[in-house]
This record gives sequence, structure tokens and C-alpha cells, in this order.
Amino acid sequence: MTKAKARSRNPVAALLFTLLCAITAAALAAPARAEIEVNVNRGDVQPLPIAVPAFGGGQTGADISQVISANLQRSGLFRPLDPASFIEKGLTANVQPRFGDWKTINAQALVNGQVTVEGGKLRVDFRLWDVFAEQQLLGLQFTASPESWRKVAHKISDAVYERLTGEKGYFDTRVVFVAESGSRLNPVKRLAIMDQDGANPSYLTSGDSIVMTPRFSSNSQEITYMSLRPDSSTIYILNLETARRESLGTFPGMVFAPRFSPDGGKVVFSVERAGNSDLYVMNLSSRTSTRLTTDPSIDTSGSFSPDGSRIVFNSDRGGSPQLYVMGADGSAPRRISGGDGRYTTPVWSPTGEFIAFTKQTGGEFHIGVMRPDGSDERLLTSSYLDEGPTWAPNGRVLMFSRETPGGAAKLWSVDVTGRILQPMPYPGAGSDPAWSPLLN
Repeated sequence: MTKAKARSRNPVAALLFTLLCAITAAALAAPARAEIEVNVNRGDVQPLPIAVPAFGGGQTGADISQVISANLQRSGLFRPLDPASFIEKGLTANVQPRFGDWKTINAQALVNGQVTVEGGKLRVDFRLWDVFAEQQLLGLQFTASPESWRKVAHKISDAVYERLTGEKGYFDTRVVFVAESGSRLNPVKRLAIMDQDGANPSYLTSGDSIVMTPRFSSNSQEITYMSLRPDSSTIYILNLETARRESLGTFPGMVFAPRFSPDGGKVVFSVERAGNSDLYVMNLSSRTSTRLTTDPSIDTSGSFSPDGSRIVFNSDRGGSPQLYVMGADGSAPRRISGGDGRYTTPVWSPTGEFIAFTKQTGGEFHIGVMRPDGSDERLLTSSYLDEGPTWAPNGRVLMFSRETPGGAAKLWSVDVTGRILQPMPYPGAGSDPAWSPLLN
């Protein structure tokens, strides 16, 4: 077992994670409050100027710093400075920076590091500095297999993000989605997975059936999704480690929109019969199902609250699709949406603070959020077709699919303020994304 060492002026917290090999992080002490601070709750926040020079150690060091810089920039909270403006060159993790050189270019924070290979293992040391306070904020050493360098870069990005914002990062994550190809008359929809920054995309299904609504379990190793064939629909659970796929069973009617409970022990889904759909929940240990709704309407898209006690869903029982919250046992359903328009695809945030949804008003679609009691509704996007939001594990960013007239669906993201709206780096057509929890 290899250990990750931490260095700072005062030892304080522990960072422990596992790459392809065992990785440990030693404790770091929380330093005195730094002068720099990123307030993530302000809608008018100015991105923090940050310098991320190429890490020492050749091409791998340069690649790691580029991934860190891209992650931080995409968050919208940081503005990585142009490397061409850097005055000090050849900075390593073991030498204190010349702070005056970095103050000259107005770098508020500085991330530098060194990459070495020892015994076939990749070792990455990095430091985070408050330039104007001339103070080290963080210092860590990660050990991994050489092919895991991108994962190390994401771990460093998460550590920097958390130290400067006070919130957990979301960079060491994956996204499962529906990769779309073919024509409108003969569409091919395959289950695909990629890193959150669009790297390492791969297909999980062959395309012999249309897949829909993939969703992660809380342990990031299982995905549930719907497979649609001309004569049937099936809900599957796919284990990403073993590649084992199993059906949840046979149901009299169309089944769709599965989603795991927070503990991964249950799946809520919809069953449609004769134009009416109801919500069911299955215990995965016993494979017994319980019907949750009995209203003669369309009830679908169930999503558990983070503590598992409640479920939000959409229903047209009031005449048009609206959002409702009920107990996890189906008790006391209550409408929470109150505005004009049609509300669909609700999903509870990992923090429990918000429920995200798709809303249609007239000829436009929106991604929006509201409190679980229906208050503080905010529309974050507006376009020809925006739909299917999914939360980053820190509850700060949403990913969704956007389609333009005559164009293919693409993956986009927006933060909860609505200020940071941007396309995702994945170049192909994709829809129905689902964000994983933080990886181990």
C-alpha cells in the first residue's frame, strides 16, 4: 500500500481515496483564514484569477495542469490566467514561489506541482498558495498508476475547489447518458459513459434496443435504465465493475423512468397500463414491488429525497403535468408547483435544498429549480428544447440536454444561479444525462 503525504505549515485534515491502487492522504491543519475566498452563492460573483503553471515532470505534468485549469474554468468560479503571462518559470512543488512575480499578473491563487515516477507508480505533489497573503493553503501528494493521471488531476481540482469555496468539488465523477446517432426515422440510442469533462467516453450497450433514463446508484457502480423494444420494455440494472446486467422482472404493461433510492436498496419506477401510469417501488433484496399511487392519471418520474423519506414526481391529476411530493410509502401526496406551464422530470438535489425540473411554457422549455415546498421557483435556462436535468454531487451544478430546431441533442450545464451556462465538452449527440456521486 502506498501513502499520499500532505505538507502545509500546520497539519489538519485527511484526504483518503483509492485509485487503481491504494491511496492515502495524510492530515493537514486548517491554516489561518486566507484573504482569498470564493462566494458560490452570489449570482454576480467575479471568477477568481488563478495561475496553474505546468507541473514539473514532462508531458504528464503539463497534461495534469491543463485538466485542473479546464475543470476550474468550467466551474465558472475561477479564471485561469494565460500561461504566456507567467513571469516565474520552472516552478516546482518543493520551492516557495516568488510571490511578487505572481502579484504582478494579479494571480490571487497559485497551483503548482511536480510529477515523478517511482517503482512504476505515479507520484504527484501539488501546492495551493494564497499569493497576496504569501501563504500555503494546501499541500498534498497522490500516488497512483500512471494511466490514472486524469483521475489525479480531478482529485486535485476537487481539493482546490473545496479549499477555496468551502464546498465539495464535483470533478472526480462520471456521467452516464444516451448517445444518439442514426436518423430520425431510424434512431440509434446507446447507453454511454464518460468522465464529467467529456473524456474517456465509451458505450455500455450495443444499440440493438433504444435505451432511456439511465440513473446511477449511490455507490457509483450500478446503473438502472429502461430498454425499449418494439414489443416490450424492460428495466435493467447494470454493474459497471462486473458488466453483469439483470432485469428487474416482467410487468404487465410498459415500465419506465427507474431511479435508485439513496441507499441503493430500492428502485422507484412507473408502470403504464391502458393509458394510465402509476409509481411502484421495488425492494432489490426481496424483489417485491409495492404500488405507491392509485390516482387515475399519469404519475411518473419519481425521485427520492436525499434521506429517502419522500418522493417527488410529476402527475397530470390536476389537469396538466405538475410536481407533487409524497411520503416514500405513497402517503399524503401534495402539489408543490404553482406556476403556469407544464412541469416534468423532477429530481431532488443531493443536498435536499432544491428540486430541479423541466418546464414548458408556450413554445419554450426551461430548466428550473424550486424548494421542496414549492417556494423560490427559478428558471435557469430557456430554449427551443431543454430537458432532463441531473445534479452534480455537490448540488451546485446541473447537466441537461438541449436541442435546437433541426439539430441534434447536446449536453449542457448550468449552475444554480443561472449565470454559468455552457455546452459540455462531449462532441457527439447526447441526451438524458445522469451524474454519478464522487468516485472513491
